Amino acid sequence: MFDKILIANRSEIAVRIIKTCNRLDIGTVAVYSDEDRRSLHMQTADETVHIGGSNAQESYLNVEKIISAALSTGCQAVHPGYGFLSENAQFAKSVESAGLTFIGPPAKAIAILGDKIAGKKLAIQAGVPVIPGHTDVLKDEDEALAVANGIGYPVLLKPAAGGGGKGMRIVHDPAEMKAALAASRQETLKAFGDSRIFIERYIMQPRHVEIQILADTHGNVIHLGERECSIQRRYQKIIEESPSPAVSEELRQRMGQAACDLARKADYVNAGTVEFILDAQDDFYFIEMNTRLQVEHPVTEMVTGLDLVELQLRIAAGEQLPFNQDNVVCNGWAIEARVCAEDPALNFMPSTGMLTRYTEPRGHSIRVDSGVRIGSKVGVYYDSMLAKIICHGKDREDARTRLAGALNGYHIEGVVSNIDFTNSILCHPEFIKGKLTTNFIDQHFDNDRPKIPPDRKNMDLAALTASIIHHVRTVVIRNSLSPMVSRIGRKKADVNKHQYTIRSENEVFDVSLESTAGARLTTGGRLWTVHVGSNKYAVETPQLEFYRRRLRLTVDGRIYRFRLKFEHSFIFIAFSGITRLFEVYSPKEWKLMEYMLARTKQLANNVLICPMPGLVVGVLAKKGERVFRGQPLVILESMKMESDVASPVDGIIDEIRVNAGQAVENGDVLISFKP
Repeated sequence: MFDKILIANRSEIAVRIIKTCNRLDIGTVAVYSDEDRRSLHMQTADETVHIGGSNAQESYLNVEKIISAALSTGCQAVHPGYGFLSENAQFAKSVESAGLTFIGPPAKAIAILGDKIAGKKLAIQAGVPVIPGHTDVLKDEDEALAVANGIGYPVLLKPAAGGGGKGMRIVHDPAEMKAALAASRQETLKAFGDSRIFIERYIMQPRHVEIQILADTHGNVIHLGERECSIQRRYQKIIEESPSPAVSEELRQRMGQAACDLARKADYVNAGTVEFILDAQDDFYFIEMNTRLQVEHPVTEMVTGLDLVELQLRIAAGEQLPFNQDNVVCNGWAIEARVCAEDPALNFMPSTGMLTRYTEPRGHSIRVDSGVRIGSKVGVYYDSMLAKIICHGKDREDARTRLAGALNGYHIEGVVSNIDFTNSILCHPEFIKGKLTTNFIDQHFDNDRPKIPPDRKNMDLAALTASIIHHVRTVVIRNSLSPMVSRIGRKKADVNKHQYTIRSENEVFDVSLESTAGARLTTGGRLWTVHVGSNKYAVETPQLEFYRRRLRLTVDGRIYRFRLKFEHSFIFIAFSGITRLFEVYSPKEWKLMEYMLARTKQLANNVLICPMPGLVVGVLAKKGERVFRGQPLVILESMKMESDVASPVDGIIDEIRVNAGQAVENGDVLISFKP
């Protein structure tokens, strides 16, 4: 085994490799760019070497600097991780030429399988099913049209080099071919320095299923089962799981055998992944082979109990695989979600900034592979992935509910993340049924919102959470203003009942809280009986602070986690894919709000109506200002009390019709908004 290795990568995968090396007592050297001077992988490695500027071309893609760093620090081997140079045959060859061991496949295997056309031809030679198409590079548009007419539309244009969906275009009819071919060539040339394109039939509504293989230098080749990777955006995976809900034992054996046959044909060594398309008839077709460790490898590790990085190291050191195919046993189910700094509402546009708050979920069967922490900077130079969260369960539903609950407790501030969007996928009825395709998001979502209403029970739980938080905040503020007012339950006898109306978008909930006096828990929490409409829930709360941003409730004996944010008079709650603003009203306030809603609707949502007679004390906005629903705009004084009047809409102020000191009547127009 090696004494010291260099990791030619960054962030999450570098930290992941370091953890295994620490367990095996192998020294680690991390490389870093200017952008990564304070990165987590730098802090966890035994040694670090600066290799250049923030641009990857100046650092993580600079072969000479990486090899020089390995030699100068006395390393014996280089682990490429994934991305960057991990599938670069020339890099693997340069590492070997420098007298170092490349922890991956031979350069020849990388070169053959990294070329999609050569890889497809090799698969045909190995007897592996491939998608019907043209296995040579397209010369021009005329040839592309001729091939497409032969195999039938729609067709898929694919780059011969690279991966990750870059350069791929679906063509539905001949009129689209010219523009699609030009765009495909331009994108693949920019991404991979190679403009070669080939064509194959586009499989409608496919599943993406891949097989993890291992091959040692002694001729042993085995597979570790499959991973379902159908949930994708822009051809990039978001959620992965093992096993696949669509794969039977018989199909698993056939796909596994095909993957191993291809690896043998390529003289493959080390860990690799053979990717297949699976159609509705359970016919599978070879797509490509990734000659590296995959981002989603933890789901395989959790169901097999194996450490794939350790096996990579042992194979690279010349050791024989310690087990054969019959010894591979998969237990339970594992699902992984990728946590990325991106905005699903803006077509997954990357988000940059500094992580001002960061809390990872913890618990039984929860694993987080992360490359960041609080204070980490997310810049423009590298991939948007921050971390991966993986949950294991006795079956698929157990793993799914664990992961949904863990995502509810994953708290990130400073950048926009895809946590809630990912959770909404996990909680979608079609995902729960296991009805997955690579078109799942386009089929079931409009931007970042599901096309179907949220689960009714989940909405009940969010509404009762909003009512409890509002109630406790109100009591805390009241007690802080009036020390003589007794604390909750101190002097109240028997049962305290409180009625609230909760509004979120177009939904309204009638909620009643009952808190038994003296029923405090040893933790300082409280027991509640909560009615949401006709549904009754037994709720156990911790000791609540009105500034709390995360909340754990026990409802009917089951633990739920919620993320909270307070926006003006509203409470934002994120829970199981639900991301909503909740407004909480007492019975009197709701009657007033109903009147305002009716008047606002009557006036086409473009005015702010005075809710009561009084005196304008202050105006908190100005003409032309963009305001948001719930933002206080006017302060009214009535019956010696001041009240905020909030905007009923998101919009831009067109005209302010009142001034401070002006008397107003119920129903007067205070402010108008631009349509």
